[in-house]
Amino acid sequence: MSSASSTDPFQPLKADDPAVVGGYRLAAVLGAGGMGKVYLSYTPGGRPLALKVIRAEFSEDPEFRRRFQQEVRSAQRVQGLYTAPVIDSDTEGAQPWLATAYVPGASLAHAVARHGGLPLRSVLLLTVGVAEALGGIHGAGIVHRDLKPANVLLAADGPRVIDFGIARAADTTALTGTGVSVGTPAFMAPEQAAAGTVTPATDVFALGQIAAYAAIGAPAFGEGPSHAVLYRIVHEDPDLSRLPDELRPLVTRCLSRDPTDRPALADIIRMCHEISPEPLRQGEDWLPRAVAGSITERLRMPAPAPTPPPQPSAAPTPTEFAPGNAPTPPPGGPTYTPTGYAVASAPTQTGPGTPGAPGVPGSVPPGPWQRHAYQQGHPTPPPQPSGFQQPGFQQPGWGSSGFQPAAPRRKRPGLVVGASIFGALVVLGVIGSLLPDDPDTSGKGDRATSSSAGAGSSGSGSADKARDKPADPRPVSYQGIDVTANYALKLADHPPRPVEDEGSGVSYGKGDFYFYRDDLFGDERVGSANGKLVVLKNSQKGSLEVCRQETRFTEKIELEQLTSGSQICVLSKAGHIAVVTYRGKSGPDDPSTYITIDLTVWRNAEEAQMS
Repeated sequence: MSSASSTDPFQPLKADDPAVVGGYRLAAVLGAGGMGKVYLSYTPGGRPLALKVIRAEFSEDPEFRRRFQQEVRSAQRVQGLYTAPVIDSDTEGAQPWLATAYVPGASLAHAVARHGGLPLRSVLLLTVGVAEALGGIHGAGIVHRDLKPANVLLAADGPRVIDFGIARAADTTALTGTGVSVGTPAFMAPEQAAAGTVTPATDVFALGQIAAYAAIGAPAFGEGPSHAVLYRIVHEDPDLSRLPDELRPLVTRCLSRDPTDRPALADIIRMCHEISPEPLRQGEDWLPRAVAGSITERLRMPAPAPTPPPQPSAAPTPTEFAPGNAPTPPPGGPTYTPTGYAVASAPTQTGPGTPGAPGVPGSVPPGPWQRHAYQQGHPTPPPQPSGFQQPGFQQPGWGSSGFQPAAPRRKRPGLVVGASIFGALVVLGVIGSLLPDDPDTSGKGDRATSSSAGAGSSGSGSADKARDKPADPRPVSYQGIDVTANYALKLADHPPRPVEDEGSGVSYGKGDFYFYRDDLFGDERVGSANGKLVVLKNSQKGSLEVCRQETRFTEKIELEQLTSGSQICVLSKAGHIAVVTYRGKSGPDDPSTYITIDLTVWRNAEEAQMS
């Protein structure tokens, strides 16, 4: 998610922006991107936060939610001076969100667009800082996979890498045709652009691009349409003619097409120190004065809008006690604070760390049920397992007083009477349902009435079942996918990119759909190592309903059984259903052997199989 590109880094909230998210009152808009919107907010102690609300289109995708939850948990383990730590999150709400430490600094993309390339010393300090940040990210088991100038912020004492891990969750969504674009083609690695393969070396390639961009003031592989840039990344060498001579060996190694030829992060840091004519030390003078001026602009942060005073005469609304919608107590009474967090002072902030978490530092932020309990005046729950916590940091005074429960509400007689009446009606209804039906002693008249009532009851039950049945997922289509021999793809990936299937011929890896070729005997087949498939008859047209009704499933199909236009139903163990339309095979003059397919996927169409 990028920073705001306006000269004013803080944009006012609009009518469609929420006032409060997860108990945090919003103060301004920091930026927006393909995945959502970023807001400025504050902890109860006044520390600024960057609160990122994920777009509704992503939150409707169950696979995204699952991956997003995993990535947030991993991101909370990331520690280091050059990252913006994750402080709080809600991955299960109507719209997922996460809050990180606010970094008062422009993004590298904004700084270069406004002031041009950076001097050599700034580029070297930027490179070693981002390399150190990647070390912490990779150490937590995360590959950033979307490292780009917009995700590198320039703080007063060095760079900060943000949004690590979120792109991995977005890669799994079924979004197409919505204008959502995850990842930046100009900064992808060749293996990422060609086959979707992502490793820590992918981030090293992006780091080389970052260094070149900071020095040159433009992408090393040029600009233009995405497909043109991606072609140059995969097939051509970067234009480093304007790069300072000192940086060329380092950047050239980072931008090697072969991931195994790229240097390790420790080697990158060592080379930067060798290149620098003076010792590299991060300090407030690491940026040119013009760029550093943007930090001052971002320190003048607006305060959140004041909470309106409570109206004593107003009746409570159904959502008054819902998580994140706590009522404002009267002056002098207990105060409500947002969800707890445990984090040391961010390197870009001044002063000591601020209390604000219930319990001790490192406690896991309370979930929705816990927030609900707090707002009802219940005692503080027992300590939870430790979450994200900066090592070696202890802030005196952190305890249960950091979170004050709301005052108990006075019961209202009218509500008690209404609740009693409602409860009595429910009890009478239950007793009535347990009584036996009257025997049919009057012949057709009673039988007709009973039949009519039964039909009405049956119709109501059918309607209830229809309402309870989840809607079928929307199909997502991909055209002209080339699957190279001994490559496989997964239906959950978006877009599905064939990856080399190292187990082909033995276990066939873990692909939902693969193309296998035995070079010795010339055998060729397609199959699924993570599900089952069936070739549809000529009279059948591939659809979700047709695939659900099929029973003639197998695990592999000989290629000679297929002709152009043949359709195959694929059902994966993860619950995804797809129709593969075979379009043909590569010709004898092609340098590689591959098949071309069209793919339509219904993600999460069935319950996932446990085995």
